[in-house]
Amino acid sequence: MTTTPPVPLRCVGRPLSGGLVVPWITLEHNGHVVFGAIDSRKRYLALTRRLCQICGQRLGDRIYLLVRPMDVDAGYIAEPAVHPECLRYAKQHCPMLNGQASHYRRSPLLAAHPAGRPCSDSHCPCPDTNSSGHEARSGQPADDWDAWLITPANYRLKTGLQDDLLGLDLDISVLKIRPIRRNRHVDIDEKLDLIWQLLGLPPRIGQGDDLEP
Repeated sequence: MTTTPPVPLRCVGRPLSGGLVVPWITLEHNGHVVFGAIDSRKRYLALTRRLCQICGQRLGDRIYLLVRPMDVDAGYIAEPAVHPECLRYAKQHCPMLNGQASHYRRSPLLAAHPAGRPCSDSHCPCPDTNSSGHEARSGQPADDWDAWLITPANYRLKTGLQDDLLGLDLDISVLKIRPIRRNRHVDIDEKLDLIWQLLGLPPRIGQGDDLEP
């Protein structure tokens, strides 16, 4: 029997979809929630005003950044930070953080209008909400995720050559790094599956992520 994770006090009053909190920066289009798609305007506000991407409230003394290896290589994260309690909630139900999603989706989030038809609204934020680098990640194994605990003094914006806002700088001092999700070794698992098939054994059962934040 599955239970819905309790909603953090900060998120009480936030819209729900399927019993789960809709993150503040998630795109909502004509009443349709598009999980995984980010409202670019809210992303900008969250980054510049130090707001949590989950509850939309002001960040406090303990700030977590959700970081992947590719983010470390780039030197910044594109998404806003989170409160500790909002991180715990996201870790429980976000497929990319709890390990339920083993791969990135193959199709763009908003290849079509959420209602099932092409979007012809020129003012719609849809064109700006497809995740950057989708083509490179399409169908690829999900990334590892860590949570970096930082102080407000190390909350720094990262801008590009044209002063465009890239996200939050990772060239900072970090208080603690907590592993959130470790992806399974797909190449090894595929080889083991092949051996299992050749031996005529029942299919192997995948193992979940046992790491806790």
